Amino acid sequence: MYRLEDLNPVQQEAVKYREGPLLILAGAGSGKTRVLTHRIAYLIAQGVEPWEILAITFTNKAAQEMRERVGALTGSAGRGLWVSTFHSACVRILRQEIGYLPGYAHDFVIYDSNDQKAVVKTCLKECNLDEKKFPARAVGAVISEAKNKLWNPADFEERAADYFQEQAAKVYRLYHKKLKASNALDFDDLIMLTVILLGQNPEVLERYQERFRYILIDEYQDTNYAQYSLVKMLAGRYRNLCVVGDDDQSVYSWRGADIRNILDFERDYPEAKVLKLEQNYRSTQSILQAANSVVGNNRERKEKLLWTENPQGSPLVFYAADDEHDESRYVVERIQRLHNLEGRPFNDFAVLYRTNAQSRVLEERLMKEGIPYRIFSGHKFYERLEIKDILAYLRVLANPADKVNFSRILNVPKRGLGDAASAKVLEYAEEQNMPVLEAVLEAEYIPELQPRARKSLLAFARLMKDLKELAQAEKSVTKIAEEILSRTGYKDLLSADNTTESQARLENLAEFLSVTAEYDLKAHENKPLEDEFGVEYIPGLNGFLEQVSLVAETDQLDQREAAVILMTMHSVKGLEFPVVFVVGMEEGIFPGSRSQLEPGLVEEERRLCYVALTRAREKVYLSYADHRMLYGRRQYNRRSRFLEEIPYNLLNEKDPSDPPARQASKKAGNVEYGSRTPAAGMPASAFGSPARKLGTPLVANNQEDFLVGNKIGHDKFGQGIIMAVKGKGRETILTVNFQGQLKQIATEYAKITRL
Repeated sequence: MYRLEDLNPVQQEAVKYREGPLLILAGAGSGKTRVLTHRIAYLIAQGVEPWEILAITFTNKAAQEMRERVGALTGSAGRGLWVSTFHSACVRILRQEIGYLPGYAHDFVIYDSNDQKAVVKTCLKECNLDEKKFPARAVGAVISEAKNKLWNPADFEERAADYFQEQAAKVYRLYHKKLKASNALDFDDLIMLTVILLGQNPEVLERYQERFRYILIDEYQDTNYAQYSLVKMLAGRYRNLCVVGDDDQSVYSWRGADIRNILDFERDYPEAKVLKLEQNYRSTQSILQAANSVVGNNRERKEKLLWTENPQGSPLVFYAADDEHDESRYVVERIQRLHNLEGRPFNDFAVLYRTNAQSRVLEERLMKEGIPYRIFSGHKFYERLEIKDILAYLRVLANPADKVNFSRILNVPKRGLGDAASAKVLEYAEEQNMPVLEAVLEAEYIPELQPRARKSLLAFARLMKDLKELAQAEKSVTKIAEEILSRTGYKDLLSADNTTESQARLENLAEFLSVTAEYDLKAHENKPLEDEFGVEYIPGLNGFLEQVSLVAETDQLDQREAAVILMTMHSVKGLEFPVVFVVGMEEGIFPGSRSQLEPGLVEEERRLCYVALTRAREKVYLSYADHRMLYGRRQYNRRSRFLEEIPYNLLNEKDPSDPPARQASKKAGNVEYGSRTPAAGMPASAFGSPARKLGTPLVANNQEDFLVGNKIGHDKFGQGIIMAVKGKGRETILTVNFQGQLKQIATEYAKITRL
């Protein structure tokens, strides 16, 4: 049972506010999930039926966590509650109502990004467009953007602003036609078609408005226009809409998220109550002060200030590296030291970077030191070749009209059926207006087929006919998958190959069967087909394929695994770690060079920095490099403006975990915070005036003080100018420009004189 006394006063107010629109501005680590779950439990305790509540969040992981928390608070009283992602909720609505839209059937399949790309490529070819000038990925992104704005092909054609968009609009029209012919929807369709469905059918809209009298939306700052429109339609009658979000964490404009949705909430709902959750339960005060200082430089934001009752904590540690290799050495050395000295498991550490390209040197260093790590890039499980193959078979069995997946499996394993045979089958299916799988059964009537190809097609048709009958009768997805692997010869072929690669692929298929077995178990244990918190476990193939289509990569992150986590700052949103490293804090990288041309994009990059900092509970390490090799060229960048926006008293260049001797012997690359080092041979004036001093790091050598800008003499290098000063007393290190060459000088040992 829940206890409102366990919530702080603002959280209690948010939970108890019942009627009318409510905007909860929830800062990072302020307990927003707790507020949402308690609010749901409170509504149910006040007599609201659970099926009258719709709760939406952005990831399956977050939805599952919310369901579990609500279950713990309400017990069986929560049965019938909808807690899901936008896409999952729309799938449930469309499964019931898509018949209202002409040309669609209830057993539609959902195409993933690879399926979409394959269809776009086919469309480009049919439109006689050169893929070098019109990359499939770029055209697909333009189509996705149009759908997020609720533009159909005609709308997009009308709004096309240049030649690229005009041609993309033609591809969009053909793409839409092909998906509809295959009874397939892509991810953007799930929301767009739901909005169209509700907009064109007032009786359906009224039914769902009556059902969902109370709507709660998490991460509202991440909604795009289509999602915003869907929410506004569903909440239009009762206006009991509670949105929770943080405009300071709006970092997904590149995929359609519109920060105006949360900033303008009070314009849409003038009667709205606005509450701010500013008490943070995650981080130290030092970390929060740094995060507040950075994001406070943005103009487009709702004013709020994070605070905590947690300890002040140590200052954030910064490191100025020579290059990317020195930076990675430092990061891995810190991880190893904290692991050894403080007994921290490796999953206490997260290393965050702006772009995936920055991970390579970090991976190499971790591997060299034998430290386990996990990285979120490369091939996802469901994008591996063998997994795509087995899923393609399952999708064709579920939807015989699926041309994309049919083309994938026709010659897998090899049957002597090339692109020509596939094209003839697809053409015949279109001419006869029949599902492509049925067209194969009529292979003897398909013109211009070679006898050998016709024979192979008929054998394939019989195989698929048998598997189709099995899929219709069999509720176990595991049994269906096993039969596919066996009857097609796919598994035997990999076993006979007996290579390391084929063994790895067999292991992946075995893991896939674990996924199906887990689904079968849930489907068997949950009767009726909806569990007590609204999660549907539809026995059989369609339910499984629907679940797989909605899986996100970060949903699979297991933070209990003893491994350092490497990920982009975008990927880390919603997670937290005891120790966080933020690398590559340089202008041109973070913020990126493109963002510097538009103030709005710089503000989003600053919000991304705020997100990165607030992932940390105890310690933050920030690093930048004097120069780094990235994208095949050597870059010399100034330190990031975000680093400069953190007050100096919150920063420390010395790691408290270092022994005194270690602090005195840091590498030459570790220069004074705020310095920017020219390349060898370049004059110091190449970068303008010296970097601003962020403190008063005066040093003494024989009772003499040395400051940035002083001229000194060295018995070996001659005359030079001090570019940076680091350390104090005997530990002082000077960075000196000797006629274009930079040298690091330890004042305790060097023979230098002031000039």
